[in-house]
Amino acid sequence: MIEHVDGAVIPTGFDVPVEPLRRAAHYSGEPGCIAEARSFAARFLGRLRTEWCATIAQPAEDKVLLVVSELVTNADRHSNGPYILELEGTDDAVTVRVYDSSSALPRRYPKDPERVGRHGLEIVHALAAEVVVERVPVGKLVRAMLPLTDA
Repeated sequence: MIEHVDGAVIPTGFDVPVEPLRRAAHYSGEPGCIAEARSFAARFLGRLRTEWCATIAQPAEDKVLLVVSELVTNADRHSNGPYILELEGTDDAVTVRVYDSSSALPRRYPKDPERVGRHGLEIVHALAAEVVVERVPVGKLVRAMLPLTDA
């Protein structure tokens, strides 16, 4: 609300809570799904810029797209069915959620620069402010929250 000198109050509408932007996409695991998921995430970030006036620097965008790639790749490789990518964002953070049909929780391996592969969850942990893995009725959920601003 804006208060004027004469005491009049004019509601602006900006003082009400605003829901985060949310979008979800379903993938079957067919070839090209990982690239489609990255494109979906890039379009989501574009909408976040437009609808939330979010300032998203290129490094933050790159981090979100890399986390989407890693989590969707893991779901694609390790589940026996379709998976869902869900994105939620505001002007200061994006949460990436990937649901898949496997109840096996992913393992985070110790750092080993000589190991070939199995660095996905290590990368996600390095880029995200918070990573949560949990079983859900249909399999599992991996959630990563990434700030869009440098702290």
